[in-house]
Formats: sequence, structure tokens, C-alpha cells
Amino acid sequence: MKMSERKTPLAAATLSDPRWSSVLAKDATADGTFYYSVKTTGVYCRPSCAARPARPENVGFYASCEDAERAGFRPCKRCQPNAPSKAQQHAALVIQACQIIEKSETVPNLTKLAAHVGVSAYHFHRMFKQVTGLTPRGYAVAHREKRLRNQLGASNSVTEAIFDAGYNTSSRFYANANQVLGMTPTTYRAGGINTKIRFAVGECALGAILVAESERGICAILMGDSPEALVRDLQDRFPLATFIGGDTQFERLVVKVVGFVEAPGIGLDLPLDMRGTAFQQRVWHALREIPSGHTISYTELAKRIGSPRAARAVAQACAANALAVAIPCHRVVRNDGSLSGYRWGVERKRALLDAEVKALVKKGKQG
Repeated sequence: MKMSERKTPLAAATLSDPRWSSVLAKDATADGTFYYSVKTTGVYCRPSCAARPARPENVGFYASCEDAERAGFRPCKRCQPNAPSKAQQHAALVIQACQIIEKSETVPNLTKLAAHVGVSAYHFHRMFKQVTGLTPRGYAVAHREKRLRNQLGASNSVTEAIFDAGYNTSSRFYANANQVLGMTPTTYRAGGINTKIRFAVGECALGAILVAESERGICAILMGDSPEALVRDLQDRFPLATFIGGDTQFERLVVKVVGFVEAPGIGLDLPLDMRGTAFQQRVWHALREIPSGHTISYTELAKRIGSPRAARAVAQACAANALAVAIPCHRVVRNDGSLSGYRWGVERKRALLDAEVKALVKKGKQG
């Protein structure tokens, strides 16, 4: 067999391997998931290596550095695949900074934080946001809000909890209390007592659906197989709230939500009561901008909110969404287009996307 004939199947195997596209794109997000070797140079590299791509017939793939070295390849001096990647180095520095923020009684100074980890303030600010999806100040504020929620359940008074959480003045906290907690601090501390939540459970093509509304707007749209489980889920969120069964007027709202699930082309415009961290809010607002019938990857969504390395945090924010269809986290898929986990089940995710695509096609034909 001629040399050229032997190269053809080798090149075809590489070209058909999905990892090859990551090598061509120099995709840093793939670093650590695999390594590739080059026969002609005898080295192995990480996917993001800046070297010129090798000919596909000379490339091999390995799951680890050890596997590549056992096969006789040495680490590339340019990308140093056996050393921590830049992303890992940055993550380690950010972890140090987060620990300082979490232990501090007040919001730390940006310049001092940057000096502690040994980088410039500008580089640190950019690096911190890429890793966490938040600015250092945003992270500090979010941590303080989390600490407050914990303190409200443990302190003797609301005022004590506010100061224990790191707020210098109670007035500064009360100015944003409703946004942070979704209710007054006293009501939150009491487990949602006196909070009135209207709700109703209906049926749709995807099973049981629960819609709940607070004074601020729709606070939950839950789907599942068991109406009882959906009601328990809602009650667990506000154990001492007053739940009011849906009246005729509210049931019309449930019908509207069910109608949207069945026929997404009609649209859904409702006031929402979205409660989450600053990062979750950013992700949820970006989700609402994805057109019906279209999908994007977690990586692309992370880029849209200005945090290209926060794809995992974006996925977690999607999983924390309690407003099915109104905040369309079902429109986010893996990088290869396949469906990943969905809070209400992958089959429901597939059904929602199929219905949206059909509605889009139908609209195009009518147009």
C-alpha cells in the first residue's frame, strides 16, 4: 500500500473526530478534556495551543498527559500541557480573592485585592469577572446578601442580622431589601408569613403545571407528573406564606400559560417576580432575549452576558430557574447541539423546542 493511501484513512479518522474542531478553533474551554499528539514533531499539546495545526493524518488524541507520554510523546514547550492552564491559574487566584471577600466585614478595595493575588487592578477585575461571571464588588454584594438570608433565621432581630451580614447602615440595606429578598426582611425572617401567594394547578400536554403569583408578579411556573409534588415544591419555598387557591380570574392566567405551552407562537407577556442572585438575574434576562424556535449553547450564553468562561455557572443558573417557559432555559443546549439536563425533564425540553420550531415554520408559511 502506498504512503498516500495509508494517510487517507488516518486523516479521515481525525477529521471525523469532534475533538479536531476544538483543535482548529484553539478552544481554551476544551483544555483538560483531552490532548492531541503530532507524529512528525513527537510532542503532544492542549487544544488551545497556538502552534499551527498539524496535518490531520499525523494527529492522535489522548485522554490525559500520562496516556500521551506512555505513547512516546513529550509535552509541547509552547503550550505546556502538563502544567496548569491559564484558566486554572486564574481560577486559583480568584479563589484566593473570593476567600478574602467572604471573610471581610466590608466590601474589600479592588486595588488591595489585586495586590494580594499579585496582578494589576485592571487585569484582576477582568479575570475575576471571566471566572465568576460577577465583578469583585458584585460578588461581595451577593455574598453579603446570602449571609443576610442566613442571619435572618439565626439572629435575635432583623437589625442584628443586617449588621452581622456586613451592612454598615440599615438604611442602605432597606433601600434594596425587596429586590434582595422578594419581601420585607421581617416577613422573610418569619418564613414568608403574611405573604399572599395565589396559585392554581392545571394540565397541559407536558403533564401537570402549577402557576403561582405574588404581589410582584408570577413567582413560579412548575411542571411535573404529580400535582401534589408541585404544590409541595411551592410550599417549601415559603413555608409560612398564605396560599390562596386560584379563583376564576387567576385560573384564566393559568389557561394563558397552558395555551403558550401548547402553542408557543401566541407569545407570553407576564409580569415576573424573579428572585435570585445578581448573576442568576443576568442569565435569566439574557434567556428572555432568545427568540422562540432558536437555541444557543451554554458557552454562547456565557459570552452574551460578558462572562465567556462562566458556562458552568450559566448552566447552574438555568437549573435554578423556577419560571418554566416564561424564562426559556429550555432554549439552551450543549455545544454540539444535543440536549442536556432540564429541571423538568429532557423529554419536556425536547417537546417545548419541537413545538416552537413547528410554530416558527407555520408562521413562515403563512407569511
